Amino acid sequence: MTDVCRVPVKFSEVDSMRVVWHGNYVMYFEDGRESFGRHYPGMGYEVMQERGIYAPIYDVHTRHYASLRMGDVAVIHTTFVPRRGARLDYKYRIYRESDGVLCCEGETTQLFVEPGGTLMLQFPDFVQEWMDRWLVQS
Repeated sequence: MTDVCRVPVKFSEVDSMRVVWHGNYVMYFEDGRESFGRHYPGMGYEVMQERGIYAPIYDVHTRHYASLRMGDVAVIHTTFVPRRGARLDYKYRIYRESDGVLCCEGETTQLFVEPGGTLMLQFPDFVQEWMDRWLVQS
């Protein structure tokens, strides 16, 4: 299951060397997850908030190969990676639209937390239903 979205690079995202600051790639990962949630409805951030469930980032990794600059368009490929346990794992590949060069790739892991902050050991029901719906179709 993969979603692709396009995000223009803004002035506020570049550093003094006129390239996207490395920390902003994590923000592009977030853009990719939001787009993924719209493409595969039923488990987006709005649904989680309605259910009182949160999925904070537990782990993030990035590898940088080429630079994005202001005016470029980042093409973000976000892939859901099913794993055992109550977690959400995604892989990302970010390309520069103008020439198709791979600029960054990475992974994130999110864990489910109840409103009181308790770590969930089982998938919330709506997430299991989402997985049953979308993973069967993939």
